[in-house]
Amino acid sequence: MGRVLAGIVADTCGWHDPFGGVLNAEETAEKYGQGRYQELRNGFYRNGMDNLLVEMGKWDLNLEDLLMVVNFFSKVSVDEQGAFTFHRGFSAPGSYVELYAPMETLIVLTALPHPMDPQPEYAPRPVQLSWFEASNNEAAVSALLTRPENGRALTNTQLFAL
Repeated sequence: MGRVLAGIVADTCGWHDPFGGVLNAEETAEKYGQGRYQELRNGFYRNGMDNLLVEMGKWDLNLEDLLMVVNFFSKVSVDEQGAFTFHRGFSAPGSYVELYAPMETLIVLTALPHPMDPQPEYAPRPVQLSWFEASNNEAAVSALLTRPENGRALTNTQLFAL
């Protein structure tokens, strides 16, 4: 009995990676070297796992509560043999994704290099975040109705909220 936590209703990029996950502290150090706070201050090398867990901890949540990670604005393809390829520079500046959440949903964000990015230097890119209350819920819901199971999940979400 699925429910909709959030869905993409507008997207200028068209491709996002639900496979790559995030790097942990050990993987970040292995890939980029030691980037300790003691030497680099606020430029230290952060890692996605700790970033997510720190923010989740503010809501008394931990690793068991981490449902899924989606790398927005990242393209990873899989060939016939199952090999993954990261496509660097896939999204253009100004790309955006618009999400609609029909029920109260906690979304935790971190903006760091993709785990499969071959770039040897630690160089997170800036992001801009904005949010608003949907003025037209009907338009957002209709954008999600691309498959029959989405409609059933939206109905389940509405019933859950009663």
